[in-house]
Amino acid sequence: MIIVLFGKPGGGKGTQAPLLAAALDVPTLATGDELRAAVRDGTPMGLAAKAAMERGELVPDAVILGILKDALSQPRFAKGAILDGVVRTVPQASGLSAMLAELGRTLDAVLYLDVPNDVLVERLSGRTVCEKCQTPYQGREPGTRCDKPDHGVLVRRKDDEPEAVRNRLQVYERDTAPVLDWYRQDGTKVARIDAVGSVPEVTRRALRALGVPS
Repeated sequence: MIIVLFGKPGGGKGTQAPLLAAALDVPTLATGDELRAAVRDGTPMGLAAKAAMERGELVPDAVILGILKDALSQPRFAKGAILDGVVRTVPQASGLSAMLAELGRTLDAVLYLDVPNDVLVERLSGRTVCEKCQTPYQGREPGTRCDKPDHGVLVRRKDDEPEAVRNRLQVYERDTAPVLDWYRQDGTKVARIDAVGSVPEVTRRALRALGVPS
C-alpha cells in the first residue's frame, strides 16, 4: 500500500506518518531523509542534488523523483510506504504518478489531513522543535530539552511565528491546494480526514478512511 499524506503546514503529517506506518506495517518515506541519504552516499541522483544545492538552487523535481524512485526500488519498501512531504505541487504529483508506473506500482490513496487555518496559526505559533532531530512539541517552551536520546534544545522556528504561518498558508493555497483537484481528476482516491482532535483520534479516522480496522 502506497499512501500520500497531504495537508497544510502544521496539519499533523509528521505526527501521523509513523503512527499510520506502524498500523499498516509499512515504512515512512520522507523526501528530506532520502535526499540527505542520497547526498551522503554519493549516488548519481545524490550528486546531482548536491550540485544544485552548492549552486544555491532548489533541487529539481526530476532529481527528487529519481531519488524517490531509487528508494522505492529497495526491498524495504516492497510492501509499500507512507509518503510524507513528497508532493507539494501539481508537477510533482504528475511526476510521482509516472515514476510509480515505471516501477509497476500505483498510488492507493491520498490522505488529506484537514485543519482550519485559525487552528493552524494557534497550533504552529505554540510549537517548538528539537534543533537536532526536528521532533515537534506543543506547549513546550524554547530552551527546554528534547525527550529523544539526542536531548537537543527546543527552539521556535521563525516560520512558526503567526504572520509567517499566515504567509505559508497563502503559499499553500496558491501552489499546493490544486494538487487535490489534480488527484481527483486523475481518479486517485482522496480521503479528507478531520485532523482536529487528539492524535489517536486522527489516526483512527485515517485508518477508517483506508478501510483498515483501528
